[in-house]
Amino acid sequence: MLINTNNKSFLILISLLLLPSHIYLVTADNAEVDDETPYTYIEGTGNGPKEWGVIDPHWQVCAKGHHQSPIDLRDQRVEILPNLGELHKDYKPAPAVVKNRAHDISVFWKGDAGKLDINGTDYQLLQVHWHSPSEHSFNGSRYELELHAVHKSASGNLAVIAIVYRYGHPNAFLSRVLQHKSIGKNEIPLGIVNPGDIKFGSRKYYRYVGSLTVPPCTEGVVWTVVKKVGTVSREQVRILRETVHDGLKGTARPTQPLDGRPVWIYNP
Repeated sequence: MLINTNNKSFLILISLLLLPSHIYLVTADNAEVDDETPYTYIEGTGNGPKEWGVIDPHWQVCAKGHHQSPIDLRDQRVEILPNLGELHKDYKPAPAVVKNRAHDISVFWKGDAGKLDINGTDYQLLQVHWHSPSEHSFNGSRYELELHAVHKSASGNLAVIAIVYRYGHPNAFLSRVLQHKSIGKNEIPLGIVNPGDIKFGSRKYYRYVGSLTVPPCTEGVVWTVVKKVGTVSREQVRILRETVHDGLKGTARPTQPLDGRPVWIYNP
């Protein structure tokens, strides 16, 4: 479906993306928690996804929010929006480290690794991490793995690029990250790492406004979910799962209600 830029849903999306920065300001209190130990992905433990909103007073939006992530990307919900345009990424090699945050393996850049431009706003690349199985689903089905590349603007707003993977050939970027046999909570230098080695895929992508998928579940995150599916080996997924807490049970938050939000696709 090709969307008319005068319709109500288009105006809703644009208003969300262009809201004053103070509305979606991400501070030390509402950014991703660095120590992920207090929560789990296993229901029935008292601190699974359904309980995230009551574990910590600062996490209430996990239970009460109306713009939560991840979501199920269903064909009948998605509308084509040519005005989105191609992704404007300008990444560059920079020093990076890898660490285990308990529920995921993360790569953090210590220097300027470049940026993502959305509607004229620059979002600096901060880190990438992985979830298994994928957090976003497609017509009700999940893939084996999902990468999140987290970006932050000068005013504190967040934008995340998500890439999903199916089983197949090993992923070259993961191979470099997983060359260290023991990844703990202490940072391990990776040397100079080029974000472009992630291979962000095709020009087609989904776009919606959601939240962090981990506590404190801060809303106002601009999500870009790449449509092209990459490949990862079973061994790589096994290592990622065995290295973190809950890994064998999975590290994906259940999909959240859309609550009337528009979801777009750029399909040149």
